[in-house]
Amino acid sequence: MSGANGKREVELTLPIGYTDQEGRLHRSFVMRKMTGKEEAILADRRNQRNGGRLITELLHSCMIQMGDMPKNGTGPIAGLYSADRNYLLIKLRSITFGSELQAEYSCPACGEGMRVTEDLDELPVRELADGDSAEEIKVELEDGYVDRDGSVHTALILRLPTGADEEAVAPQMRQNASLGKNALLARCIKSLGDLPKHRLEALGPKILSDLTMTDRRLIDRALNQGAPGIDLVREYECPNCGHVFKSTLDLTHFLALE
Repeated sequence: MSGANGKREVELTLPIGYTDQEGRLHRSFVMRKMTGKEEAILADRRNQRNGGRLITELLHSCMIQMGDMPKNGTGPIAGLYSADRNYLLIKLRSITFGSELQAEYSCPACGEGMRVTEDLDELPVRELADGDSAEEIKVELEDGYVDRDGSVHTALILRLPTGADEEAVAPQMRQNASLGKNALLARCIKSLGDLPKHRLEALGPKILSDLTMTDRRLIDRALNQGAPGIDLVREYECPNCGHVFKSTLDLTHFLALE
C-alpha cells in the first residue's frame, strides 16, 4: 500500500507524530488520493479565507487512519504539528497528481527567470531525533525582551506550531504576513526569562514585535535548522550568470494538474 505508482492509498510515517490525551504517540498515517470531494473542499470560499482550516479539512477528508485512533472529528489533524501537515500535503499532492512539480524562480543576482521540474518524492525528510522535543526549543536571545521595569529577558522556550495555531492566526496572516507571524510565534512561547505566565499571555504578539531583527533571526534559525519535516529550501544555479542561490520550493502550482 506504499508508493505513488497508481496506488489509491499510501501508508506514511509522520516526522513527529500526534500524541493523544493518554500520552500515546501515533506516527503511522494512511491516506488516499484526492477525489471530487476534495475538489469541493478546495473550492469552498469559507476554506479559502483560512488556509489553516483548508489544510485541516483537506487532510481529514483524505485520511483513512492515523495510528490506531478512531477517525472522529478534525481535532487530531488540527493538533498535528505544521511540519507533519506540510509533509502530508506534499505526499497527498504526489500520490494524486504525481511527484513532478513545475516551479519558477528568479535569480537574485541577474533577475533571469528559470523553470525547474521538481521531484517531490526526492525532497529530504527529517524525523524528530531521539531525545529532541517539538515542545521545547530553547533560544538564547542576544538582545532580549525589555520588560516595563527595565528587566531584560533572554531565555526563550518555544514549541513548534500546530494546525490549530495556523487556523487561529489566519485572519492576521491574511492582512499582514509579519503581524501574522508574530501572532503565530506568540502562541508557541512557553516561557521567556522569568516573565510570569499571565504577563506572557497579556503581552502576546507584542513580545515578538519588540524583539530586534537579530533576535528574530535567531528564533527563525532555531525553528528551521534541523527541524523535523520536509526540507523545502532548495539550491539552484542560474543558467544565465552562474550565480548559486537558495529559495523555498515554489508551490504556486501545487494543487494544479498543469
